[in-house]
Amino acid sequence: MIRTVSNLDAQAIAAIYNHYIINTPITFEEKAISSVDIVRRIESVHNSNLPWLVKEQSGKVVGYAYATPWKERSAYRFSVETSVYIANDMKSKGLGTELYLALFSELRKRNIRTAIGGITLPNPASVALHEKLGMKKVAHFEKVGFKFGQWRDVGYWQAQLEYLNPPV
Repeated sequence: MIRTVSNLDAQAIAAIYNHYIINTPITFEEKAISSVDIVRRIESVHNSNLPWLVKEQSGKVVGYAYATPWKERSAYRFSVETSVYIANDMKSKGLGTELYLALFSELRKRNIRTAIGGITLPNPASVALHEKLGMKKVAHFEKVGFKFGQWRDVGYWQAQLEYLNPPV
């Protein structure tokens, strides 16, 4: 089941995200976050009138997806940055695709035209997910983050939602 997030999901979301913070370079955050931090982020997303969704299986949150404003200037109001995270033990089961499709649907309802996903490189699984959904690589920034003693590149994939045909 995919549903809108509630503040009661914050602890489960923090646990999912903290795995990536502590064990991988794919997020540039370097210190674990609390459920209070997640509640603040949920409120910020909702205050921007954007969606935050969770995937639940057997009553447990196993993944989440949300969108944030791409930039603050008003001309960017139809563009968002997207994020999707899946519990480490639930990867490669199609949950990222399910969450992204649900997120895109919610974004279209809000008249959002452009979804942009940032990916720390290399990350073949995330690249494959974004490209499976019809997103195209539009930028590559070299050595813009430093984590775990290494400089990291970031690529950006973009979808024009009004033209995107969801995969079957």
